[in-house]
Amino acid sequence: MFRKGKLKKTTKTEKVVTGKLQVTGKGFGFVVPDKETGIDDIFIPRKDLGAGMNGDTVKVKINSSSMGRSLEGKIVEVLTHKYTKVVGVFVQTGDFAFVEPDDKHLADIFISKNNFGGAKHLDKVYVEIIKYPNAEQRQKAEGKVIEVLGKIGDVGLEIVSIIKQKDLPLEFPKEVLAAAEQVPETIKPAELKNRLDRRERMIVTIDGEDAKDFDDAIYVAKVPGREQWDLGVYIADVSYYVTEDGTIDLEARQRGTSVYLVDRVLPMLPERLCNGICSLNENVDRLVMACEMRINAKGAVLDYTLAPAVIHSRHRLTYNIVRKILAGDKKLISQYKDCVPMLQAADELRRVLGKMRTDRGAIYFDLPEVKVLLDEKLHPVKIQKRVQGDAENLIEEFMLAANECVARHLTKAHYPAVYRVHDKPKQEKMQDLSQLLAMFNIPFKPEEEVRPMDIQKILTKVQGRAEERLINNVALRSMRQAVYQTDNIGHFGLAARDYVHFTSPIRRYPDLLIHRLIRKQWLKNKLKVKEFDTLKEQLEEMAVYASQRERLATEGERETTKLKMCEYMAEHIGEEYDGFISGVTNFGIYVELPDGVEGMIAIETLKDDYYEFQEGRYAVVGMRSRKQYRLGDKLHIKVESVSIEERNIDFALVEKNGKNNQGNSRKPQSKTRLSASGKLGGGHRPHRDRGKGTATGKGKPKGRLRSGHKTR
Repeated sequence: MFRKGKLKKTTKTEKVVTGKLQVTGKGFGFVVPDKETGIDDIFIPRKDLGAGMNGDTVKVKINSSSMGRSLEGKIVEVLTHKYTKVVGVFVQTGDFAFVEPDDKHLADIFISKNNFGGAKHLDKVYVEIIKYPNAEQRQKAEGKVIEVLGKIGDVGLEIVSIIKQKDLPLEFPKEVLAAAEQVPETIKPAELKNRLDRRERMIVTIDGEDAKDFDDAIYVAKVPGREQWDLGVYIADVSYYVTEDGTIDLEARQRGTSVYLVDRVLPMLPERLCNGICSLNENVDRLVMACEMRINAKGAVLDYTLAPAVIHSRHRLTYNIVRKILAGDKKLISQYKDCVPMLQAADELRRVLGKMRTDRGAIYFDLPEVKVLLDEKLHPVKIQKRVQGDAENLIEEFMLAANECVARHLTKAHYPAVYRVHDKPKQEKMQDLSQLLAMFNIPFKPEEEVRPMDIQKILTKVQGRAEERLINNVALRSMRQAVYQTDNIGHFGLAARDYVHFTSPIRRYPDLLIHRLIRKQWLKNKLKVKEFDTLKEQLEEMAVYASQRERLATEGERETTKLKMCEYMAEHIGEEYDGFISGVTNFGIYVELPDGVEGMIAIETLKDDYYEFQEGRYAVVGMRSRKQYRLGDKLHIKVESVSIEERNIDFALVEKNGKNNQGNSRKPQSKTRLSASGKLGGGHRPHRDRGKGTATGKGKPKGRLRSGHKTR
């Protein structure tokens, strides 16, 4: 079915489309066509999957007999396989075996005896696919064991399995570690030539309590007699130590980003660099790239300098220390009296920059992140939400300012760059949001070119209202995902025309690229046309790959956090909590607890009525009582059961204070079909990105409407 207008006759060229294959647990699948086709999801029977596996990019031939109703098709070609290696459980049956993948959307993989690779029955293994399935001949995929990860139940095995499945690197190759050993541990006097010397300035780092590598430091001073500030953002000069196309650089490019899992960090650079010479440690000289800005009372950058520099960080401050100093903690003010005036000026500038960003329409979703605290045996002991206070906002505002300043510099120089972009929402998503707002008598007529300010005004209007969480979540999911690319289309969420990632080169490869580009632009102000085109093509390839690695890292972070949440909640079965509905599906209601833990109430456990999933209302509704459970509603639940293997937490709805706490009495009006997908991202800390949300398609099992976020 075509999304817009009437059905039209299908020509031969329209009968074959390209898209992503999604295979269900029941063995059949759907192809989600490329967005430019304008075609709804295509149902693929099990027999017509061909060599396709979940996540593959495929070509599908649409059955002409299905036109005019739900589309049905057959996979005729697999363009790219998502999986070349799979993690699963080795199940031996005589002289052959099968691997049951951890990803339940994948079918079992056949293993012949000569490909056991030393695996024993019920080992967790890493398998390379050597032959893809043939649905017509009913042949399973075939693989060979390339690594035995351990026995089910081994401590830490599940996290290692996630690392392997997401193709995240565990160890550095020997040649990379050897190359890192050649990097000096101290700075020689000759290396300071042609660098700004900022060692006399009151420069400090401000990070979390558990941070080990410090790639950004700041300096702020109020300009005497003026409502202006000098802001210095000093970023580790990684590009000086990591030679382009060298051994360390190629490994960093392959990794793309550091990965912050619940129990460990998988760094982009070897420890000798990221915790040593590249880290802006306290009381040592360090080489940096400086972005120094003169900013007025409206938050505008009047002048700036981009240049290599040397600094000497005076203090390693934490967010907690800065927060307490700004709140007037006398003991800490005395302890850090030399930098208190600078911090006070920094707080003034934070307010100025925050107001400037808000005035131009930047969108802020106040959805905190979750952190799982582990003991020395990696057992979860506490789950808490990260604080996002003034101290954290101070650093975020300054890093955003530096990222924008560098982006404007490269744009004005007409130099190729890898931008961090965030496209405007799809018009249909804005129409969906408009329909939801109409339910609450909130006028919103999305224009052809929706502005960030339009979304910001909606979020401001619903602050403090009962439906605030629902509208925030739906507005968030209407956003696209931020990515890296060479075409500068701006950053919608930040309401920024030009934006790059410059401030975390220890942890993100695109930032390292930006540092190199600044250097190249200094050395050679003009590129010949051929040089320009070649460089841009190379950067685009790297940008696409960096976006892919970022998504894998984010998935790994989420899955390991979810695993530890399940381990934690397994010890709290039977306990009761207050929560709110964070997602609704045709099979269950997802409830998030105050600490960020999420579980599901199965629809069949609601015995008082027959409930139907109504996507357009973000709710499940009782067909007799018209009682509804809607995204954002508060509920009281009991922890019913936990499956650590499947990473599921089951809740049961319970009475509270003698009253049945089931949903509310708001009666739904007409059904409206709304899809709910999209992610927002684009900030300065690589380990801060998060996101959820899946779309639904007509004619297939309904998808999940989720709350979720992806911060800057």
